Amino acid sequence: MSKPVETDLYAPVKAWLEGQGYLVKGEVGAADVVAQRHDESGAALAIVELKLGFSLVLLQQAVARQAVTDTVYVAVPRWKGKAGWKAFKGNIGLCRRLGLGVLSVRLDGADGDRVQEHAIPGPFQPRKSKKRHAAMIREFEARKGDPTQGGTNGQVMTSYRQDAMRCAAYLADGQVAKGSVVAGATGVSRATQIMADNHYGWFCRAARGLYALSDVGLETVMAELDGAGD
Repeated sequence: MSKPVETDLYAPVKAWLEGQGYLVKGEVGAADVVAQRHDESGAALAIVELKLGFSLVLLQQAVARQAVTDTVYVAVPRWKGKAGWKAFKGNIGLCRRLGLGVLSVRLDGADGDRVQEHAIPGPFQPRKSKKRHAAMIREFEARKGDPTQGGTNGQVMTSYRQDAMRCAAYLADGQVAKGSVVAGATGVSRATQIMADNHYGWFCRAARGLYALSDVGLETVMAELDGAGD
């Protein structure tokens, strides 16, 4: 099977547009595909940009065509496998935010619809998540200072980790304490829950209701103190 080229997308996309009542022509002006149909409001134009995969160039070209008409699509070959669908799905969301329609084209010659519409062109208003908004506000306000540089892919110093570190630092001298005592001494109201959950493996139960620092916790605290002193 020969390697696909962009022109392989043209015939199925043209047939799909014709099924929508358009008259279709290729390479009109700077556009790969231009379609026209007439309705009660007059002549309507649709433009499709063809590419063998999503790219910044494809999106730039499609956005530029929005100066001609609001009905602009991008068309790419159908994805392959779960990874391909995941990447494709992410690009659908991006195109919706740009007001672009999305078409996928089957190039394997299998029976069935060769073109599938995944997004229609038009203005997009993203739905805000009140839950995510509130969670981000809580984390922002709970985090002490600005412990992590933006843009890093390393360990993020969240407010939870900061609180866990304060509890661990309090226990670093080898003492055993109740959660309420650690909470009162450190100001970490969720100290008992943090030590009970032991998310980082820093704590251990010395007895019923009493917590101490594990070997891993002690090493972490000492490394943190050494780093702070550099």
